[in-house]
Amino acid sequence: MSPDPRLRQGPVTVRPPATSANLGPGFDAFGLALELRDEVTVEFTDAGLEVAIEGEGAGSLPVDEHHLIVRSLRAAFGRLGVRPPGLRVRCVNRIPHGRGLGSSSAAICAGIMAARALVADGELQLDAYGALDLANEIEGHPDNVAPCLVGGFTIAWRQQDGVDVLRLDPAEGVSAVLFVPSQPLSTHVARGLLPKDVPHVDASFNAGRCGLLGPALSAPDLDPARRRELLFAGTEDRLHQGYRAPAMPATAALVARLRADGHPAVVSGAGPSVLAFGVAGASPLRAAEYARSGNHQAHGPAWRASVFPIAAGGVAVDEDRVA
Repeated sequence: MSPDPRLRQGPVTVRPPATSANLGPGFDAFGLALELRDEVTVEFTDAGLEVAIEGEGAGSLPVDEHHLIVRSLRAAFGRLGVRPPGLRVRCVNRIPHGRGLGSSSAAICAGIMAARALVADGELQLDAYGALDLANEIEGHPDNVAPCLVGGFTIAWRQQDGVDVLRLDPAEGVSAVLFVPSQPLSTHVARGLLPKDVPHVDASFNAGRCGLLGPALSAPDLDPARRRELLFAGTEDRLHQGYRAPAMPATAALVARLRADGHPAVVSGAGPSVLAFGVAGASPLRAAEYARSGNHQAHGPAWRASVFPIAAGGVAVDEDRVA
């Protein structure tokens, strides 16, 4: 074991939440944390690297230095100025991969927060904004990493000196209904379908919808039916979902069916999952029925419907296990 006195004994366990980005109009800016969490345990060893994976990605993800959690751990330790002699990493993955639910951001944020917890002055050397900046550097954009780190509904943006974030608490009674398909979609493929330029009228349309979505989600004391109306209008998009539809026709069809019935539904992140907002006291969203109707499409994916609370907190760190 390294004699570096800054390294804490461990192990540390961190639990990053799933996230949904864009939420319709807020392309590369809006994000939402969901109460579905991976679990990652990290500790120091005398030498080498051990990676074990259970659940999502077991048997397909790398178990060496190429694993995204290991890369994020290394980056954070480098930012903190320490070099651990060896690492043992155990992952219990519950967030589906390649479905637009922030599995990559969860891995990145888990590595950064675990590294920070395993260094005695980690929180001083890498504060909340430092962690967000590093996560953004690794991920490439802040829309998923921001809610993963701080929870709730977030608006993240780049500045000259890094990334900033505004966090809002969604109103009581707002939930996330997720429709997760059996087949993944590459984020790289989805991004490749976006045009370089968009019409000014579409940019203006999305700007108005972005301004509406925040209050629709977070304003207190709204009548439930009115909140659902505002969420429906606030989740309209003209910048990315239509361009990506050819790569995921079943997703586009499910969003269209939900919206035709008045439900505020969007593509989750780059897809192919679908997120719809549920509002307690408004007309119920019968998720199982929509999932079944999607499953009847010829050659389409099988859909799994689940309801998740919006996560009030970001990455949870089990400090009791760090000495």
